[in-house]
Amino acid sequence: MLFHDTTLIYGRYLRQSLRSRFALLFGVLMPLLYLLFFGPLLTGLPLGGRGSSWQVLVPGLLLQLGLFGASFAGFSVIIENGQGVVERMRVTPVGRPALLLGRVLRDATVFAFQAVLLVLAAVAMGLRAPLFGVLIGFAFVALLTVSLASLSYALAMKVRTPQEFGPTVNALTMPSMLLSGLMLPMTLGPAWLDVLSHLMPFRYLVDAVRDAYVGSYATEHMLYGTLVALAFTALAVTAGTRVFRTAGA
Repeated sequence: MLFHDTTLIYGRYLRQSLRSRFALLFGVLMPLLYLLFFGPLLTGLPLGGRGSSWQVLVPGLLLQLGLFGASFAGFSVIIENGQGVVERMRVTPVGRPALLLGRVLRDATVFAFQAVLLVLAAVAMGLRAPLFGVLIGFAFVALLTVSLASLSYALAMKVRTPQEFGPTVNALTMPSMLLSGLMLPMTLGPAWLDVLSHLMPFRYLVDAVRDAYVGSYATEHMLYGTLVALAFTALAVTAGTRVFRTAGA
């Protein structure tokens, strides 16, 4: 029943997303602007890692896409609460965990599609990476999206208003972006900043995807990145499901 209910909710929200093609393309706009206007500035610079500057920048932009997009996904729940959609869903026989899982799987699908568009644009600008490494990057984006979207929906069920939700998400996402080395490797900074960045779980995901983009799969970064991604996803989905159960969503 959980699989059946999740499929129903997933289909409902995916159809909504497909009807809004402008939103699908607009979501990838910010990373694309970084790619077009920031990427050429890094060409030929020593970035302290293997591979080209594109193999350093593009993995960070992929995870930035998931970080910001999924973190603000909870706005839709706040809108649905105001319109009474959530209240009507409470009286249906659909399992409440499915109400979360269907949403986050839709988000993972949307952001994976946007990630493909971003990589295609990067290839046109000079990115060269092994296909298997690119697919690994998509998998990390999907896991990051599922985990952050779960937490975002859970937060939206708690705060209820956009005035509370927006500043809270901003206060969490901006330090995450700056300390994860999404734009540039943290090893380029001072030692204390590099050490501090290891407290940020997204740092391990970025390092793993950058290794994948240069064809290095059996590395310490890949091991730590995979473990952190799976553990963070499991914890986030568990926490989100618990909130949906207790909040009656």
